[in-house]
Amino acid sequence: METINNAYAMPRIGDMAPDFDATTTTGKLKFSEFNKDKWVILFSHPADFTPVCTTELSEFARQQDYFTAQNTKLIGLSIDSIHSHMAWVHNVKEKLGVLMNFPIIADIDMHVAKLYGMLQPGESQTAAVRAVFFIDPTGKIRLIMYYPLNVGRNMDEVKRVLLALQTSDANKCAMPLNWKQGDKVIVPPPTTVEAMTERENSNYEMVDFYLAKREI
Repeated sequence: METINNAYAMPRIGDMAPDFDATTTTGKLKFSEFNKDKWVILFSHPADFTPVCTTELSEFARQQDYFTAQNTKLIGLSIDSIHSHMAWVHNVKEKLGVLMNFPIIADIDMHVAKLYGMLQPGESQTAAVRAVFFIDPTGKIRLIMYYPLNVGRNMDEVKRVLLALQTSDANKCAMPLNWKQGDKVIVPPPTTVEAMTERENSNYEMVDFYLAKREI
């Protein structure tokens, strides 16, 4: 098996998001300052002026009000120059009537893509895969999605898992399969006999003592 020599460790769920300075379509930024007190969805795309990427980033732009309402910032990335990004932003506005006014990182030296494991040599040596990182206001990575070059992301799922993470944090609960807003959530299992007895006498929806659901 071939060993890939990579000086960067791929970040994992629970890690603090690697910090970086970047040139973007909204100006220069330091990621730790951009992330302060907000959730962030950091997502990469393989290249500007490509069809799947155009459908994805234009939809992120259309949904920006939704993410803003969820205290969430968007930031994109590809291994393209700032000039390519600006031309693409202009093209999408002209052709689709959508302005991608969230920052898009010009990662021409691949620094950020390598920091976040977005370059996966089995897929491409020079284009970032379709990675999505959900980063909470403390700077911690909470969820990671990876898609190959030829499959676009599901925006409904991006929105669903963001809301699930935020709802879980706010209510100290877990989310069952296919959870969506309005559904019951899972209550953490009891860890004492007393708690188990209390649960059995509760108004939770009980499947068994270790699996109980409640409204929020």
